[in-house]
Amino acid sequence: MSDTNSSLPSPAASHPTTLLLVDGSSYLYRAFHALPDLRGPGGEPTGAIQGIVSMLQKLRQEYPAAHAACVFDAKGKTFRDDLYAEYKAQRAPMPPELAAQIAPIHEVVRLLGWPVLEVPGIEADDVIGTLAAVGAASGHQVVVSTGDKDLAQLVNPQVTLVNTMSAEKLDEAGVLAKFGVPPDRIVDYLTLMGDAVDNVPGVEKVGPKTAAKWIAEHGSLDGVIANADSVKGVAGENLRKALDWLPMGRRLVTVKTDCDLAGHLPGWPSIEALGFGRPQVEALLAFYTRLGLRTFKRELERASGIEPADASPAPARSHGLFAASNEDEGDLPALPEVGETSHVAVLDWPDFEDWFGRIRAAPLVALDTETDSLEPMRARIVGLSFSVKPGEACYIPLTHNYPGAPEQLPLDEVLARLKPWLEDAGRPKVGQNLKYDGHVFANHGIALRGIAHDTLLQSYVLEAHKPHSLESLAERHLGRKGLSYEQVAGKGAQQIPFAQVSVEIATQYSGEDSEMTLHVHEALWPRLERDSKLRYVYEQIELPTARVLQTIERHGVLIDAALLQQQSRELAERMVALEAEAHALAGQPFNLGSPKQIGEILFNKLGLPAKKKTASGAPSTDEDVLTELAADYPLPAKLLEHRSLSKLKGTYTDKLPLMVNPDTGRVHTNYAQAVAVTGRLASNDPNLQNIPIRTAEGRRVREAFVAPPGSKILSADYSQIELRIMAHISEDEVLLKAFADGIDVHRATASEVFGVAVDQVSSEQRRYAKVINFGLIYGMGAFGLASNLGIETKAAKDYIDRYFARFAGVRRYMDETRLQAKAQGYVETVFGRRLWLPEINSPNGPRRTGAERQAINAPMQGTAADLIKLAMIAVQGALEAENRATKMIMQVHDELVLEVPEAELEWARVEIPRLMAGVAQLKVPLLAEVGVGPNWEQAH
Repeated sequence: MSDTNSSLPSPAASHPTTLLLVDGSSYLYRAFHALPDLRGPGGEPTGAIQGIVSMLQKLRQEYPAAHAACVFDAKGKTFRDDLYAEYKAQRAPMPPELAAQIAPIHEVVRLLGWPVLEVPGIEADDVIGTLAAVGAASGHQVVVSTGDKDLAQLVNPQVTLVNTMSAEKLDEAGVLAKFGVPPDRIVDYLTLMGDAVDNVPGVEKVGPKTAAKWIAEHGSLDGVIANADSVKGVAGENLRKALDWLPMGRRLVTVKTDCDLAGHLPGWPSIEALGFGRPQVEALLAFYTRLGLRTFKRELERASGIEPADASPAPARSHGLFAASNEDEGDLPALPEVGETSHVAVLDWPDFEDWFGRIRAAPLVALDTETDSLEPMRARIVGLSFSVKPGEACYIPLTHNYPGAPEQLPLDEVLARLKPWLEDAGRPKVGQNLKYDGHVFANHGIALRGIAHDTLLQSYVLEAHKPHSLESLAERHLGRKGLSYEQVAGKGAQQIPFAQVSVEIATQYSGEDSEMTLHVHEALWPRLERDSKLRYVYEQIELPTARVLQTIERHGVLIDAALLQQQSRELAERMVALEAEAHALAGQPFNLGSPKQIGEILFNKLGLPAKKKTASGAPSTDEDVLTELAADYPLPAKLLEHRSLSKLKGTYTDKLPLMVNPDTGRVHTNYAQAVAVTGRLASNDPNLQNIPIRTAEGRRVREAFVAPPGSKILSADYSQIELRIMAHISEDEVLLKAFADGIDVHRATASEVFGVAVDQVSSEQRRYAKVINFGLIYGMGAFGLASNLGIETKAAKDYIDRYFARFAGVRRYMDETRLQAKAQGYVETVFGRRLWLPEINSPNGPRRTGAERQAINAPMQGTAADLIKLAMIAVQGALEAENRATKMIMQVHDELVLEVPEAELEWARVEIPRLMAGVAQLKVPLLAEVGVGPNWEQAH
């Protein structure tokens, strides 16, 4: 595969009649706030720099102009400050982390070959407006890259706006469609609305719709002013009050197009001086090295034909993945260079035997299956690809069936030939998400063994918060880009089955899948191999868990479809009754599924208080709002109940019977292993981990998860696992003693907080203590605790203060963890899983606060995830070692659900909790509680 040159666009591809203008000041802030707080080797902020470089490279590639300028605001006042002293007066000062990046941004923009303009006394908008006018007048097509709506006034047949962050392009028709007015009326539109960002007043309470409506009715701002007396209502009054201001407002929002740029642009008023320069390769390489921007550095080296000084995969932070890293980077082995790739189709037995010989001789083989379905339990093989070396792969087409398809080797004979090798645990294999391929082979009677590596899981352990698709991994770690599935098979209604893709294209596509997987493995494995903690998580937790999950998924869950159908009927009847009750309370019929109609009833007709608004400005009717209102008003309570039952019916009682696999008679969920950054599993198609248990109706759904005749359902649940982990990590003496003595930890907490003996704790005090215990784990503050307990914020703060006074170890853990997270950019579980916090040093307060809460909770939630995975591995290992008929059928966070023959019930009651308790030695005992019943609900 050839590399695309994103760093050095070819001058030959430039369009001499295009002028590309970039609103640099607009993008500075957007890049700064859009990206996490990325840091260079010296701790200097680099997020905005990386955002600007990426954006400029993308622009230069997409709009190969001959002339360009990146325009920034200069320091100091402009003519608008002289016109109006309050202009931009409310703007907060530039964050210091952004201010520190201004000089290096200007430096790198120039090094990339962009002319940079920064004109004292003239805003960037006015410089752009002037350049656009001169460029258009001299015959150029002008492209202005900005996110600023004010510049829409510049659009004309020669001037177009583009927004790289939203992929939006605005020509004259686009401006009209977006704003409701044509470009030549944008100034009028902005004048009426005002600009809160620049502190320019408009007409009070006039927004986009009213401004556009008035201009449509009266033709222009002047027409609106002339007809001000005819505008009725409060809006008319506000308009008349603003009449004296509007001429000044118009001057402030009008972008100048006649600035004198002489002295700042040689040869002005010609724009010839704005020619693109060639990137200064050596200086750019030095810049990227200085700031740790190794991805950009490698791209530039590759594009320039320079041999990289370090061909190893960049550590995570050099990709801008993490806030900081104390990881000892050391020297990683160089990756093999992949020049021309070789992907061959195997269509006869001699070629097959040749490749099979190479496969059997290789120390590690990458493999991939191409199938006719994404459903693991139903997918059948269309073809197979193998690679023993990055850049080289074979594809064995087996069931391609389009007209003119070449003759292919027989599927059954090929699989029979490969089966001994596929099932040989001593033949190491690597793949991307091999759990899926394991299902596919199992559908053909082959048990895939010898899974030595999985690049999906390698990526997940190294950088859980980033995408893990092969496409993302190859681009991020190798700078390689292959064919997408949509390129091969089409998309939407036009997508064809893989069996109808031509063998030639399938060979290229599938060959890339296997050989790029091998290449990615060679980039990621050395990083895991040298970090003992991450290697443990990968080899001892994630890889074995994938095998257990495949076993659980294949067995599936037996459900009582008739019972679910009965529940659906009962839910439907209750929903009809609720609808009638809601209509009676509202005094009229309305659609209970329409937020708009609900809002009109609640807030307009009944006059209930609006708690918050949606993005469009309408009162919100979301669950939080209805829950708050339901405490005082009956109708919101009915709406919540109806909404809950509707979701339960649509998601479970109606849908689950339709998801029974006709071949097995069971429901087979998929456990996504590489989704949650904490290490938790996610269940989908269907989601069996999210069935509500706080309502009687939700618990009844669990009654439909049944054991077959002669068996029982056994539920084994870790008891108060996250609190036990908190005791272990914090080493708090009071918590440790409570668990060691077997005292109910919530009673122990209540005893400490309320100053009473443990045996004197009331049920209400225990409830308060339970909320405090779990709330503090999840970073709850006084306001959140007050809301949960229904008490005053001051009382909640007193409870928290008393808690931390008694549990000093917990306070110390929280304080030290925040500091550690800020210093290194991540926290760890007890077992060494790394939980990255990209926003921990963010200048954005809410983002930073959220990351601090994550820093406290993630080690506990992540350790709990590690423990339940280790428990699954231990339990499945015992079932196989003892040849038990008991089957694990579900994992629901801290709970394992098993299907146990009655003959093995006593064994399971004793051994399952013993195995779960024995997977780790913490400073407090682990405890798993067991329940048994004919269905899942009764097993609790």
